Amino acid sequence: MFDRVAILDWSASGVPKTGKDSIWIGVSDASGTSSHNIATRGEAEAAVLALAQEAILTGERLLIGADLNFGAPAGLASHLTGKAEAMALWAWLAERIADDARNRSTYRAIAAEMNATLPGGGPFWGNGGKADIDGLPRKKPALPDWLAEHRRCDQQSKAEGLSPKSLWQLAGAGAVGAQSLLGMPMLHRLKAALGADCAVWPFDPIEGKAIVIAEIYAAFIGPDVKALEARGKIRDAAEVELLSAALWNLAQSDRLAPLFQIDAATEILREEGWTLGTGHGPTLRAAIPASQLPPRLRDDCFAMPQGVAWVPVDEALERLKAALAPVTGTEALQTNIACGRILAADCIARRSNPPRPNSAVDGYGFAHAATKAGVNRLPLVAGRAAAGQPFEGTVPPGHAVRILTGAILPEGVDTVVLEEDCATDSASVTFDGPAKPRANTRKAGEDVVEGAVALKAGQRLRAPDLALLSALGIAEATVHRPLRVGVLSTGDEIIATPDKPALPHQIYDANRPMLLALARQWGHTAVDLGHAPDRPSVITRKLDRAAREVDVVLTSGGASAGDEDHVSRLLREEGTLSSWRIAMKPGRPLALALWKGVPVIGLPGNPVAALVCALIFGRPALSKLAGGDWTSPQGFTVPSAFTKSKKPGRREYLRARINADGAAEVFASEGSGRISGLSWADGIVELPDGGAEIAPGTPVRYIPYASFGLT
Repeated sequence: MFDRVAILDWSASGVPKTGKDSIWIGVSDASGTSSHNIATRGEAEAAVLALAQEAILTGERLLIGADLNFGAPAGLASHLTGKAEAMALWAWLAERIADDARNRSTYRAIAAEMNATLPGGGPFWGNGGKADIDGLPRKKPALPDWLAEHRRCDQQSKAEGLSPKSLWQLAGAGAVGAQSLLGMPMLHRLKAALGADCAVWPFDPIEGKAIVIAEIYAAFIGPDVKALEARGKIRDAAEVELLSAALWNLAQSDRLAPLFQIDAATEILREEGWTLGTGHGPTLRAAIPASQLPPRLRDDCFAMPQGVAWVPVDEALERLKAALAPVTGTEALQTNIACGRILAADCIARRSNPPRPNSAVDGYGFAHAATKAGVNRLPLVAGRAAAGQPFEGTVPPGHAVRILTGAILPEGVDTVVLEEDCATDSASVTFDGPAKPRANTRKAGEDVVEGAVALKAGQRLRAPDLALLSALGIAEATVHRPLRVGVLSTGDEIIATPDKPALPHQIYDANRPMLLALARQWGHTAVDLGHAPDRPSVITRKLDRAAREVDVVLTSGGASAGDEDHVSRLLREEGTLSSWRIAMKPGRPLALALWKGVPVIGLPGNPVAALVCALIFGRPALSKLAGGDWTSPQGFTVPSAFTKSKKPGRREYLRARINADGAAEVFASEGSGRISGLSWADGIVELPDGGAEIAPGTPVRYIPYASFGLT
């Protein structure tokens, strides 16, 4: 765990410089994230050293990430220093490169010296200075056989779709070589100044070290940087702020350790180094805090009126619908990749469909006014009209033109006769009249007119919707970001995964995998928040993590009022909680709360009750929070294949499936712990709030799982 994370964006500028393409330092800790712009390398080196010394004095642990190469492709260090070690290269460069207080340095001359020293012609190129330097070509030369273009970690980044620059390139957009040649001596001095308190990863063991220095690469979070840059943020500032915040968040939630685990040969790591986060780009991006706060729910949105005890299902659904609003941000997305996303704004047709009147068949087109009853003979004009190949001229009255399906109607044509109804000698066409005016033609905009609303906000886009938007020239749609649904299970009796042993008094967690699967099937991003024992401190940490990482939390168990119902107690004491007692079976208690602005839906602990409540209340609630429409399942009236005497007062949901006769049969037991009944069923039977006597053949409402979005 690190108490603070600092990210250094280095620069090879030859003059003091601030703003774009200069030195930035971003720092994240418990107080938040900040960034600082520094004009010279000397001042930046002093600032980083001061940060590290402060951490040592205060007993804090500091991670310093520097955006430059810590090593070179295998072979360079050994040829120059006799040691296949990156740190030997650091010392070699530190002895030779001069870099004064005004950012004037000799790195180009040293690069030329290396080129002259190395066998087979040196690899460095990109002499961007005003004066030519002998031995440093301006254009890329052929590499010696013993040197690679990229290090192993850079090769892996290229395989993952990124474009890391080579150390050998010293000039041009995105060149990393110059800043690395100037950065390695700085790292050498920094490590020497900090002594035993400092470790450089992956060259040193990092356990117990107050200061850990690691190489980072801003391109891992490129899309997020571009999003901030588009809103006016300087790119370098965005990089250091987002990277420091992401790494700090990972450190606080015990998710940083995997980034330090590398499956690579020790000798490669010792000489080439490694970039922290290689192969973990999605993890870094997911840890970036939201740069724009989404809409929040009112603190009292779930409150029930005084005196309300048992709430009928329909009333509870209406109250929940009124209380909820979208909590996700929005983004513009290309139409062709927007399937499954929810529209945040109406889509307006940019053109009509079809854009011009056209033929619905293969045949012959003409002006209807020139035809009559009986046999019609019309001379054919030269040429034809086809889809994508319009007829350029005008068809004179009393003449016809060959026309194919989808072709725009030429000037002078308003009617088409089907090919099979015509005779032709290639000079003329003959058919029986009278022809119906505008026969076999499509009007412009008869499907959708330009400027009309094609799809309304709140609709989840499906494959047919993408076809419509594309046909209307809508290349981009404003959509909600996917709703992040966190699922947390609690209880000392719960064993988190079935691969672990369980004692007789313990049970395996069935609810969490079920609820995560539901969230994914409903088109949301499912986030596994894991399992928490019945310890308030652990549950608090889990909820705090959820408030940072997800938009809504589903919990199961601990939502009632028993001695070990810590979820409801914590939500009541430190959040806002309203316990809804729903007049339904199964599933009576439903806890609705806010934890640091994030809605929490507390489902019952019994799996049957948890599923029923998730289907009846969770699905429409999540859809509304995601920016979609409130969803109501479609039910069907079918004959009953069971007998039941139902008491009035509660709505009941029975696990059911349709038998070979088209009737609904129900599971043998109504027990909330009988999980096999959930798998046995293909839907549920909903019995009304009042009393009912059900016998075989009695009409009942059957709702298939598919109506709840289960596939």
